[in-house]
Amino acid sequence: MAGQSDSPISLFSPEEVEFIAEDELMEIVPNMRMDPLNFICGDFGPFFPQIPVKVPLWLAVALKKRGKCTIRPPQWMTVENLTQVLEGEREDQGTFQAVPFHYIEISRLLFDHSAREDIPDIYMVRSLIEDIRDVRLHKVETNLEKFSATSAVKIAHLSAMEVNVVRPFVVRSLQAFYKHDNPVVTADLDSMSNRQPQVRQPQVPNNARRIVAQDCPLTIPFVLQQPLKRR
Repeated sequence: MAGQSDSPISLFSPEEVEFIAEDELMEIVPNMRMDPLNFICGDFGPFFPQIPVKVPLWLAVALKKRGKCTIRPPQWMTVENLTQVLEGEREDQGTFQAVPFHYIEISRLLFDHSAREDIPDIYMVRSLIEDIRDVRLHKVETNLEKFSATSAVKIAHLSAMEVNVVRPFVVRSLQAFYKHDNPVVTADLDSMSNRQPQVRQPQVPNNARRIVAQDCPLTIPFVLQQPLKRR
């Protein structure tokens, strides 16, 4: 089912979802002094040693790579909180626990770019997050097996990556239900799509030359004027 996220119906690829998650604010502890940084998305700083400040995740990772700060993991990213979420997911198979919308992407970026000393019990935290992700995906698949004819689907507390995975299946299913319940409307739509108006191609004279721009793949017909004849 994960492979279906590559379908044209899916709006984002996993890399694009992770790119969106990089705008989430994270708390860092700088070890240098620096003036405020001005970006299109906002102003962040000033930065002073050992004074926590919030910055986007992408900026926190960039400063961490340069040894300019340490990253404080979010409050939900502790063994106690993750254990509680995992137990709740396993106990109640009908609902999903409230988790951050980008918990998968945030944890992956922090695991890949944050030092071990920044995340206490990093191996246990990583294992718990993987277990939570697997249990939630299994619940999603189980709930989709019970999918019935309807005009809308509402599942609370899904994360961004989970929504991106199930979107292709849900969209196709809703389309199939709509066609099954509305055969007359579907037949009319199909007949209308088959009657596409034919676009008449403009007639270009035989003495026309084509000028091709370097930065434009289109060809523009340019008609040479007939030379004037002397009387």
